[in-house]
Amino acid sequence: MELKVFVMEKCPKCPRAKEIAKRVAEKYGLEYVEIRLDTPEGEIEALMHNVVSTPSIALGDEVLMRGDLLPEEALEAEVRRRLVRAG
Repeated sequence: MELKVFVMEKCPKCPRAKEIAKRVAEKYGLEYVEIRLDTPEGEIEALMHNVVSTPSIALGDEVLMRGDLLPEEALEAEVRRRLVRAG
């Protein structure tokens, strides 16, 4: 399963969101995928997830947060909840 992080180059919260998402992905054995909204491919992926702001994070096809920065513990809790449900 992929943990997708939607970012843009000039987003001030994106570097921190990427750090947090990478750690959570590693901890739960997820593939970390970074999607840049300033690329044609990234725009298409963002449209498919209804993402219009950065940073946003999705687990598979389910968006966990849009345009905000979750504390690492909160992101872990969201990921864990969905992994148990997918189970």
